Amino acid sequence: MGLSWKQAIKDFETYLRLEKSLSQNSIEAYTDDVSKLERYFSEKGLDRVPDTVIYQDLKDFLAWFYADNQNTRTQARTISGLRGFFRFLLIEGEIDKNPVSLIESPRIGFKLPEVLSVQEIDSMIGVIDLSKPEGHRNKAIIETLYGSGLRVSELVNLRLTDIHQVEGFITVTGKGNKQRLVPISNKALKEIEIYKADRNMLRTIYDQNIVFLNRRGRRLTRAMIFTIIKDLAARAGIRKRISPHTFRHSFATHLIEGGADLRAVQEMLGHESILTTEIYTHIDRTFLRDTLLMFHPRA
Repeated sequence: MGLSWKQAIKDFETYLRLEKSLSQNSIEAYTDDVSKLERYFSEKGLDRVPDTVIYQDLKDFLAWFYADNQNTRTQARTISGLRGFFRFLLIEGEIDKNPVSLIESPRIGFKLPEVLSVQEIDSMIGVIDLSKPEGHRNKAIIETLYGSGLRVSELVNLRLTDIHQVEGFITVTGKGNKQRLVPISNKALKEIEIYKADRNMLRTIYDQNIVFLNRRGRRLTRAMIFTIIKDLAARAGIRKRISPHTFRHSFATHLIEGGADLRAVQEMLGHESILTTEIYTHIDRTFLRDTLLMFHPRA
């Protein structure tokens, strides 16, 4: 009998971390997909280990999983996780045939990300109570997300030594621990400087070099950033479904609408492929139509 589920998942996790250099969030997502399959076999009383799984097992698992998960993106994500896991087992010589090879992912419709207008961002900033201890911090967070297009994981790990005030750049550690230099707006730099005065008044600071801290002096969690943004959106009367990532979408969209070069935006966002960045060229159809009417000689 081959690897147990526990050992196979542990080895897969090591592979994703060391050989694929994936972020912790991605690693957890992939291993969770495999754990779902293991739980399915356990609940059904089926005696399966990774090297005995066959195509029909996966077909049955997906039918069971789809019954409670209608979202095609969730379905596709789970298949992607299983595909990565069994490909890993194939590479390691634990299996000689990949049972996922004939499984098709569901078709996902092209869905454009939600984008905030400058006015909506201003209205969210406008409802921040600057008299509260966390007021200037929250304002600096919004300005930094919108002023540099950071992912939420990049924001919570931003360090004071990453900020190059004079040059107007920040060093960002992105996916796979890859670093990039990103320009940051003067407004964001100004708000960070104002916030630092409040930060320095914290009684205890456990993470001395981390920029954004909670009231106990520890780095903010991703969940806390989500909570801050949801609260501000609700108080500003914004009905859109937004998250920290919405500011990243807005950053990119507003740059491209303003005429920014696509490859420059790709560099700032830290996208591996320009195809990922190209989604932002599809967001504002009205803008594209207006561009044609204004600049094309036949318009």
